[in-house]
Amino acid sequence: MVISLFLDVLSTNWYIILLFFIVAVLYSSVGFGGGSSYLAVLALTGLLFTQIRATALLCNVMVVTGNVLLYMQQKQYSWKKVIPLTLFSIPMAFLGGYLRISQTFFFILLGFTLLFAAITMWISNKVVTNNNKTTDLNLAKNAGYGGIIGFVSGMVGIGGGIFLAPLLHLTNWDTPKKIAATASFFILVNSISGLIGQYTNPEFSIDWKLTSILLITVFIGGQIGSRMSNQFFTPTQLKKATAILIAFVSVRILIKYLF
Repeated sequence: MVISLFLDVLSTNWYIILLFFIVAVLYSSVGFGGGSSYLAVLALTGLLFTQIRATALLCNVMVVTGNVLLYMQQKQYSWKKVIPLTLFSIPMAFLGGYLRISQTFFFILLGFTLLFAAITMWISNKVVTNNNKTTDLNLAKNAGYGGIIGFVSGMVGIGGGIFLAPLLHLTNWDTPKKIAATASFFILVNSISGLIGQYTNPEFSIDWKLTSILLITVFIGGQIGSRMSNQFFTPTQLKKATAILIAFVSVRILIKYLF
């Protein structure tokens, strides 16, 4: 019975599973999570938008948990700076996830979010600086940035790293390594908070059969990719290719729901 059900889900959604596996392998091989790409893939399916949000956040948690543990072992967290960023982002991500929104509004917001992600990926190498000089943002700015990003992230179904990392680089918030660590932690806690918010929403729904397979796929792909150590693509090449894909998906979504 279980095997038959598994084979049925596999045969119906094999292309989604395959794409998730490829994304997980490639991204983990260069130290990325791939959350925006998971959303882009799901946006092209016939899944309900409530399922898309929840599935993407669960995959985020699966992908970045290992990164967070690794960064903690390397002592890359400046908790005095990280905590203010997440202090308001967590409840705001919960609120964004709980908020009832229409399918049209969700896809329009998703379209603009993916377009921003594509632009960010394309220019990200120009944003990152090797300047060792860092600038401390005050408590209000840290909390404000975190809260706004957390709210939008909860509604869309992302962890918010795609918004946070460029902002921190532009403000010379800290070293590139610590910004990457902070973004991973931000993604993890906001994905969990957004999920809880979505779960408490009466309209919450998720296809656990498909989602369970996708989570296993992402985990296996991530383990394989992390051991490949960018043998095939450099981070820059992967970002550029992904930016083109995500831009295509975002434009397609916006044309469909705006015109």
